[in-house]
Amino acid sequence: MQNRRSVLVCEGTGCVSSGAGAVYDALREATGGQGMARIEVDFTGCHGFCEQGPNVVVEPEGIFYTHVQVEDVPEIVDSHLRDGRPVERLFYRDPATGEAIPYYSEIDFYRRQQRVILRNCGQINPERIDHYVARGGYRALRKALLMTPDQVIEEVKKSGLRGRGGAGFPTGLKWEFCRNATGKKKYVICNADEGDPGAFMDRPFHPGGRPTRCC
Repeated sequence: MQNRRSVLVCEGTGCVSSGAGAVYDALREATGGQGMARIEVDFTGCHGFCEQGPNVVVEPEGIFYTHVQVEDVPEIVDSHLRDGRPVERLFYRDPATGEAIPYYSEIDFYRRQQRVILRNCGQINPERIDHYVARGGYRALRKALLMTPDQVIEEVKKSGLRGRGGAGFPTGLKWEFCRNATGKKKYVICNADEGDPGAFMDRPFHPGGRPTRCC
């Protein structure tokens, strides 16, 4: 559908603790009426800018709203989504100059990053596999399934991938040691600590009943 807009509400742990779940519900309700058929409201994983949350991004413009609360929703819907006038008072403000910056791509926090593992975070719904596939998800898996185990290990070794712990041990060597170890039963231990990229947290305290998503 042409001219379709997406309103993306961050539901990372930080934003949820600041009320993002209620903001998401309010936006869904406010855009469900007549004349809003071209508006899609969805939630995403962590945008990374937790201190500015709850964060809301309107695409395709790339407008970035900060500290959004339920009472801000009517103005976002009426002024921005209906009339095309973004809400300046909710823009990020540069701490040094006080300048209001409407686009997340122009905020230093994002502009000076080159995200690799987390490049899709904050832009897709982490619970919708079609969003991930549309961004190239599982291409590496598809490639690996056509390779031998030794070829996969060599590919990982050549990549230079290392563990995120203090030692930074080469991942390919870990895999090689495991493959060469004697014994029929082997174990793979996944570190799903909150601080690791892509880690997923499911906490029961979310008032809306949805899991929280960390950065």
